[in-house]
Amino acid sequence: MARPDALPADAVPPGSATDDSAAGPAADIPTADAPGRRLAVVTGATAGIGAAFARALAGQGYDLLLVARDAARLAAVAQELTARHGVRAEPLPADLSTTAGCVLVEQRLAAGVDLLVNNAGRSLHTSFVRATVEQEEQLLALNVHAVMRLTKAAVVPMVAARRGAIINVSSASAFATMMPGSTYPATKAWVNAFTESVALSVRPFGVRLLTLCPGYTRTEFHDRQGIDTSKMPGFLWLDADDVARTALRDLRKGRLLSVPAWRYKAAVFAMRHAPRALVQRAARDGRGRIGR
Repeated sequence: MARPDALPADAVPPGSATDDSAAGPAADIPTADAPGRRLAVVTGATAGIGAAFARALAGQGYDLLLVARDAARLAAVAQELTARHGVRAEPLPADLSTTAGCVLVEQRLAAGVDLLVNNAGRSLHTSFVRATVEQEEQLLALNVHAVMRLTKAAVVPMVAARRGAIINVSSASAFATMMPGSTYPATKAWVNAFTESVALSVRPFGVRLLTLCPGYTRTEFHDRQGIDTSKMPGFLWLDADDVARTALRDLRKGRLLSVPAWRYKAAVFAMRHAPRALVQRAARDGRGRIGR
């Protein structure tokens, strides 16, 4: 008897590996050498890691569908990428914390794309005790529900086409409670588990999913959330363009997880394998503490 969650038997391409361990690097992931026009969708594309992905993909010849809330800024980014790289960059203003915004993007994904980068996200600069239910629901809507909905909309036609890839942007904070009282790491832990689960189920059908877990990255993210990073040591900061390049390289290698930079690889290893009591004692990020 087939498992209830198994993909249809006729979706398996001839000669595909049915064992995930047998699947090697993703030869069918779109690369700069692939013929034809390729389309990538990037959310949160006006700044930070999302903008870095847009620049990197435009440089590889991808046409782009760029998603963000700020219509004017999004149009400016699209025009710049088109002028610089000669690709088609289409702005699609949408608020992914709303059902209407998700539906707008889902309709485009359903037509089929080569690559989806789920980058849009937010944090809360307050503790769970002090946050309102509405604030927590908005956090879940963007960091969890939108990721699930857009992944679902993109992955179904990708399985049918036997090709395609999705990058879900998470965080190094997903591996431990490094921000006591903050629910942001919990949303990213969900992204990690969700992406790995879907990745393993669709990998035999030529579709790849990657979870990107960067550490502190120089973007507008912290300023927008009102998070003071002035005391953060300089060596902890990552460059957004380096983060995007690392993720695309790891995707081409067929990896399920991308953690940029040796310092964060070491930190993630420690968070995953050190005794929980030791990790909890080391938790210092204060953005979720009740006093805030």
